[in-house]
Amino acid sequence: MNLEQNIARAADLVRNADALIIHTGAGMGVDSGLPDFRGNDGFWKEYPVVKKLGLSFAEMANPHWFAERPELAWAFYGHRLNLYRQTQPHEGFYILKELLDCKPAVGFVFTSNVDGQFQKAGFSDKIIEEVHGSIHHFQCTTPCSSKIWNASAEIVTINSDTFEANMPLPVCPHCGALARPNILMFGDWSWLAARSDGQSLNYDNYLRQLKLQHSNTVIIEIGAGRAISTVRRKSESVTDFLGGTLIRINPRDFQIPERIKGIELPLGGLDGIRAIANLA
Repeated sequence: MNLEQNIARAADLVRNADALIIHTGAGMGVDSGLPDFRGNDGFWKEYPVVKKLGLSFAEMANPHWFAERPELAWAFYGHRLNLYRQTQPHEGFYILKELLDCKPAVGFVFTSNVDGQFQKAGFSDKIIEEVHGSIHHFQCTTPCSSKIWNASAEIVTINSDTFEANMPLPVCPHCGALARPNILMFGDWSWLAARSDGQSLNYDNYLRQLKLQHSNTVIIEIGAGRAISTVRRKSESVTDFLGGTLIRINPRDFQIPERIKGIELPLGGLDGIRAIANLA
């Protein structure tokens, strides 16, 4: 079956679904101009100073930098925080919201992205699980307590020449220790997962309700690669649990295991969303 036929099938499934679930990885933000850090070349292009240090994304995205080189840690995460604040969600976010809003059952979003783009596009916090946390929320590095706070009032400025954050760095309002983003990093044993755990409970309850209602559900997965397969595994398990259909939109890693009912669309995120919406 060719691409045009697969798009038509996907559109038909979306049109007739009772509920739509959206799963996204880093590829969802590419059409908004956000980097997906695919490989060291892409990462180092965004952060040439980090290239000079010879650090990969996985090495840089590690909590130990907040203790060893806090100015460097906050340059990296402060830059991302400012970038995500400035970035506007691309058209695909709004198309997806329209598709979800017209269904009889409430939809849901599961994402590994920490950028808050779904909320900025008008999606309710109540229907989002950010499995790796959010850069728009901070926690204590110690941590001194289980407190997680909204970072909308926090300001981080960066010396672009040295790639170091300027003082003062964000601090915990409860104990005064250095703060950090409430994001799950590599080798991270101090991440406070309560916020994401609450979102996960909401999603689990939502899925159980769909199962009880025998809803005709379509899962649309966008931009979720194999390197960190959290989203792909979740998509396949949810599709299997609900007896639904998975639409996997990905320009490279579009393959779906034979045991999973699904449609493969080898397209970029926005192109895939538009193609389905134009026929749905």
